[in-house]
Amino acid sequence: MLSKSTSHRKYFFLLYLLVASACTSTKKPEKTEEVKPNFVFIYTDDLGYGDLACFGAKDIATPNIDRIAREGIKFTSFYSPSPICSPARAGLMTGRMPQRMGINGVFFPESFTGMSPEEITIAEVLKTQGYVTGLVGKWHLGHLYQYLPLQQGFDEYFGIPYSNDMESVVYIAGNEVDSFHVDQRYTTKTYTEKAVDFIDRHHGEPFYLYLSHNMPHVPIYCSPEFEGTSNRGLYGDVIQEIDWSVGKVLDQLEKYKLLENTLIVFSSDNGPWLVMEDHGGSAGPLREGKQYTFEGGVRVPTVAMWKGEIPANQVYEEMATQMDWFPTFIAITGAELPTDRPIDGEDISAVLRGEAKRIKNRHLYYDNAKLECFREGDWKVKLPFEGYGGASWKHAVAAHDTLLFNLAADPGEQINLFETKKEFARSLIEKMEQERKELGTLPPSLLLRKGADNSHFEHLKSRRAKK
Repeated sequence: MLSKSTSHRKYFFLLYLLVASACTSTKKPEKTEEVKPNFVFIYTDDLGYGDLACFGAKDIATPNIDRIAREGIKFTSFYSPSPICSPARAGLMTGRMPQRMGINGVFFPESFTGMSPEEITIAEVLKTQGYVTGLVGKWHLGHLYQYLPLQQGFDEYFGIPYSNDMESVVYIAGNEVDSFHVDQRYTTKTYTEKAVDFIDRHHGEPFYLYLSHNMPHVPIYCSPEFEGTSNRGLYGDVIQEIDWSVGKVLDQLEKYKLLENTLIVFSSDNGPWLVMEDHGGSAGPLREGKQYTFEGGVRVPTVAMWKGEIPANQVYEEMATQMDWFPTFIAITGAELPTDRPIDGEDISAVLRGEAKRIKNRHLYYDNAKLECFREGDWKVKLPFEGYGGASWKHAVAAHDTLLFNLAADPGEQINLFETKKEFARSLIEKMEQERKELGTLPPSLLLRKGADNSHFEHLKSRRAKK
């Protein structure tokens, strides 16, 4: 159970939201008659920028995801808070940079930590507005009781609590193990059935459904009926089954005539795991992938639709981030943002409606606790990197000196302009340092606090070396 000392501020804020909501209803009784919009957030694991047809893939068919892009908005410069899993998910859940929470690495089944119960999640805020909240799929923010979804604002949970390549893959239902035997060929299908059932049971009330697929993280699996259906081998088959899953969710929303009252988002936690070769996806025109702060590691394919609210066929080329969904969902429901902690995301509801651009045009790129890059407008500066020789779990990348790219002209980061624009690059570095200082003192890595190596893949490396 949560101790009073560790959760007082969090629950005081949530109590404040409930009281504020009641007061608002008293002053404006007509608001209680309004139908609150639903939220469906579909998240994939290690999906690359080049793995969807609407982002240029020619060998994978994704008609349902393409439909979301066609009937809504497609983001071409949408950023994850991290090139790895747990920090990315923490940023999504809270609207905060994971470094503020000390979440710089990946949690493992043997980890004793997770995302702090003092953090305020999207689910917790939406519950104060009368929403029922459900998570189906991967969590990866701690598997011990105090860190599980039901203690972080979700009314229901079913899924694998961490990555599907880690020991002891199990299905958890609520706070208990539902099954120790998981046939991952049917994981996507199982998650889809659970998601459709959640909508079926809660279609008459406002709901937030977070459908978080384990695929296409390795090891990859698909149902037998999807084997051989794509032109990119098993990986493509896996993506086409995810697209099928998206279609089933859309069908269920249409069944209950909810498409006009539901904001649907589809995205990925980070870029593709390129070292896994044909099982690791594609970054398309972008450079590198997961585990790196080149664009391929952190720029993720993202689309959203909301009939009647988001105009069709929008393509948004300015920056936006996964942390923006927290303040956006809150703004749409009329709830209050937390005021006792910094929120790094920005309300992009006006962007969705095609009414305005995102205000902030700067982005900090962190790898673990290390700040490596900075983007302002079209320009990105990347600090020197000592290089990495490669391993079974991480792609090799050559050493480089300071890099400067114009991402509008060169999204693939192939043309280094530093030598011809040194003073400009240095001015960007100064701005980056100022942005970092404004963040204040950031907590150290949770892994470091436990005395472990800061490399979040050392465990995985040692395991594979033994196999």
